Amino acid sequence: MERTSAGWPDLQQRRVLLAVCGGVAAYKAAEFCRLLVRCGAQVQVAMTAAAQHFVGSATFAALSGRAVATELFDPVQEAQIGHIRLADAAELLVVAPATADVLAKLALGLAGDVVTTAYLAFDGPVLLAPAMNVKMWGHPATQQAMQRLRERGHRVVGPESGELACGHVGAGRMSEPETLLDAV
Repeated sequence: MERTSAGWPDLQQRRVLLAVCGGVAAYKAAEFCRLLVRCGAQVQVAMTAAAQHFVGSATFAALSGRAVATELFDPVQEAQIGHIRLADAAELLVVAPATADVLAKLALGLAGDVVTTAYLAFDGPVLLAPAMNVKMWGHPATQQAMQRLRERGHRVVGPESGELACGHVGAGRMSEPETLLDAV
């Protein structure tokens, strides 16, 4: 990967679809979005309804310079079949944070919101940044979903170990934005 004189990856004109899911780590996704834009990437953000409880779509709109896709049945977005347009326009799909709920949906091919439908319509590389409680991460259902997603060729970064928002300690923290940027 080319780097700028400041040491940042050169992502000029690269098209990234950042899918933000509902977990406390959504605040890290905002910083990750800022870093992508700083490196020259064109970032389109899609958010689950749960993600919007943690960080508002206005934050991502300001950081990306683009309207944020939040609703599958938004009349304006879906007049253009928005979830297909999102998938077609992107070169890379990054799901950060990738919650246990969304990982399970992706593994099973369930599509009930703008993030999961865009995922099913996307045929490029996928980067997953899991973030959840240590017990949720270790649960056999989550590990089975992760195995299936890895078998599809998706790249997984994290989770990291440490103190979690819930007070537990262990694997479950979303990787830092700089680590995700290096993985891009």
